[in-house]
Amino acid sequence: MKNLLRNVSVLALAGVAAATAFAADYESYEAFAETEGYALFTANNLWLLISAALVFTMHLGFSTLEVGLTQQKNTVNILFKNVFILAAGVLTYAFWGFNAMYPGFAEDSAGIFAAGSWFGADNADVSLMTDAYAAYTWWTDFIFQAMFAATAATIVSGAVAERIKLSSFMIFAVILVGFAYPLAGSWKWGGGWLDGMGFYDFAGSSIVHAFGGFAALACVLILGPRKGKYTKDGKIKPILGHSMPLATIGVFLLFLGWFGFNGGSVLSADPLLVSYVFVTTALAACAGAIASMATSAIVLKKPDLSMALNGILAGLVGITAGADTVGVFSSVIIGLVAGVLVVFAILFFDKIKVDDPVGAISVHGICGIWGTLAVGIFSTNADHSFGTQLIGTLSYGAFAFIFSLVVFGAIKAVMGVRVSEEEEFEGLDIGEHGQEAYPDFSITSR
Repeated sequence: MKNLLRNVSVLALAGVAAATAFAADYESYEAFAETEGYALFTANNLWLLISAALVFTMHLGFSTLEVGLTQQKNTVNILFKNVFILAAGVLTYAFWGFNAMYPGFAEDSAGIFAAGSWFGADNADVSLMTDAYAAYTWWTDFIFQAMFAATAATIVSGAVAERIKLSSFMIFAVILVGFAYPLAGSWKWGGGWLDGMGFYDFAGSSIVHAFGGFAALACVLILGPRKGKYTKDGKIKPILGHSMPLATIGVFLLFLGWFGFNGGSVLSADPLLVSYVFVTTALAACAGAIASMATSAIVLKKPDLSMALNGILAGLVGITAGADTVGVFSSVIIGLVAGVLVVFAILFFDKIKVDDPVGAISVHGICGIWGTLAVGIFSTNADHSFGTQLIGTLSYGAFAFIFSLVVFGAIKAVMGVRVSEEEEFEGLDIGEHGQEAYPDFSITSR
């Protein structure tokens, strides 16, 4: 298996290198389009665009999952936030983030800070193909990465649901996605200091998920729990979600989208590597589901559906860092550990009164760390060390937490971050939007 994975990686890199050299021989896109290599280029480019579309569906998945696990009176608010995150995320990524995340650090420059700019500034000719984009176009790269960028703020959205001021969240989301995420992402994916150390994160267990999870933790600590969640005598009072069918639909949409999230991160349509990543992704997700089902049945005395759903996501987050470089059986182990870990993490945060309505901190933050460390344990690449993986994942978690603590704390000081107790009781749909998601069925309808 180790030899197979090494051969897969070598073949994939050789294919990209060959395409790069071939494209560089032509002075224009039109000349290249007349060659045999154009068919391979088209296939690679098309697969990355399809992957971007699959990642796009994940935003619908996050929306329905968050809605399902929260109260009906906050449905419109959650959906509005998710619409805003996607729209603002793509625009800010175009105006600053893309060129900040991929700044072209000089080799071995150990870059830490990357200045961004409008994403088309260095590509006035829409048909330009450089060595860096030989397997797909500049525009394809942008839209694929833009779909990733918005995910970080979506993770925060679920954790702070049902009590955050809409305006405060919108400002924070723009700053997080537009500036913090691209800067941190450049440390690895942009050729920065973590890349120089040999840190590995295939599709973002730390760069996307742990980053979003620990940003969410900082915001939740500042925001505080929902009213009535914890009683004065220290007991936990569950606030049940209003639609488990919606939550389940959301997780299955996320599972589907993850095939683009991980499969697209191959950055080519290489049939061997893409199919391999699909398999490790699916195995980890299913193992996470089984582990969380069993763990919740033992610990909570009954099998809990919300835990099972988060177990699927935990397995997906866990495999994301090493989907291309761990063995198939290792992917099962990674998913099993993530599925157990997420149950205990959710219960732990509840015990210390960190109120996370959807379990986002546990799924993305804790399991993001686990998935990144798992590369150092299970990777078939001898260059991937546990120590380097530990430094990398702690760097992302710490940066996201401290950045969010400072920025969200500043927003709280200037304009406040929490709705009034009356508005929280009535529901943010009425207080923030003046409309209900289910007017014909709502107990508050007139």
